[in-house]
Amino acid sequence: MDGCQLVFFKPGNKDAFKATPEKYAPQYGGYCAYGLADGHKAPTSADAWTIIDGKLYLNYNKDVRQSWNKKQKEYIQTANTNWPKLKNEE
Repeated sequence: MDGCQLVFFKPGNKDAFKATPEKYAPQYGGYCAYGLADGHKAPTSADAWTIIDGKLYLNYNKDVRQSWNKKQKEYIQTANTNWPKLKNEE
């Protein structure tokens, strides 16, 4: 988080973040979850995100997020399978 200043609006949030920062990290290294389900890495937009079962998933843009929302659980299963194969690719 170099060069990034985090702002916490509720008193206990900063402590919760410091205790388990990995809990707040986006899935798939911050790549588009829908793209991973489709078998490729894609960049993401800061305003296209979803939290499912306490995990943060990012999408390429809001239009892609609409497609993602139709079958989230299925896409997560496929992306989870694809991620180990794709995470080290450029």
